[in-house]
Amino acid sequence: MRRGVTAVLRMHNVKRCVILGRVNRFTAEVYLGSSKRTAYVNNTGRLLGYLSRGRRGFCIKQRRELKNDLRLFAVKEGRLAAVIDTQLQTKALEKMMELNLIPWLRHFSIRRRNAKLGSSLIDYLLDHPGGEVYMEVKSAVLRSDGYAVYPDCPTIRGRRHIAELTDHVAGGGRGIILFIAALPGVKAFKPNYSADPEISRLLLEAAEAGVEVRAIRLHYNPEDHHVYLSEPDLPVHLQHPMSLARR
Repeated sequence: MRRGVTAVLRMHNVKRCVILGRVNRFTAEVYLGSSKRTAYVNNTGRLLGYLSRGRRGFCIKQRRELKNDLRLFAVKEGRLAAVIDTQLQTKALEKMMELNLIPWLRHFSIRRRNAKLGSSLIDYLLDHPGGEVYMEVKSAVLRSDGYAVYPDCPTIRGRRHIAELTDHVAGGGRGIILFIAALPGVKAFKPNYSADPEISRLLLEAAEAGVEVRAIRLHYNPEDHHVYLSEPDLPVHLQHPMSLARR
């Protein structure tokens, strides 16, 4: 294991596949050996480039009673792989918190998942000695010029979550927005202005109001079947939307 890279989860019974394309929001077509199969995709983003024909992927078996017994959870990038499965990303996050692998999340514990805040459900309500903290988690698996970026398409739901947390913190509460950069080798996180300029504006507004905007980096290693935490405090670059628009 390289210094600073920590194994978090081991994946079992992994099957290598070749991606043929996305069928619909939750399904991709893959070649598994010589058989054409469908695999469940647990990510509603566009996953630009990841589900294109010929990409190499990694599947695991799901419960037999489900419609698709295959689940596509990662896509190869060089000798490593991006973790596209958002449920696996959050499972890894919870394991990291349990093992105290994220220094800035030490002394936090999960009180509730899908906690009501205004008109939204926020991913976590955390307990902390200083009081309760709401934390929303977003998946950033799109690469742009060495950065992990979010979102990959306009997201009304994402805007609402950021606005709810901003209002909560402006009213005296505490809030965190965490981006999981689930792909290898990125140097930092930044909002994807070209996909949704409003997200860039809202994130800057949130940070100015006191919301903590954080990022971590993880990846999957096909050689040993582990999901790794490679950076527990990935830099976050927020820029004023007007400066981006002038480029």
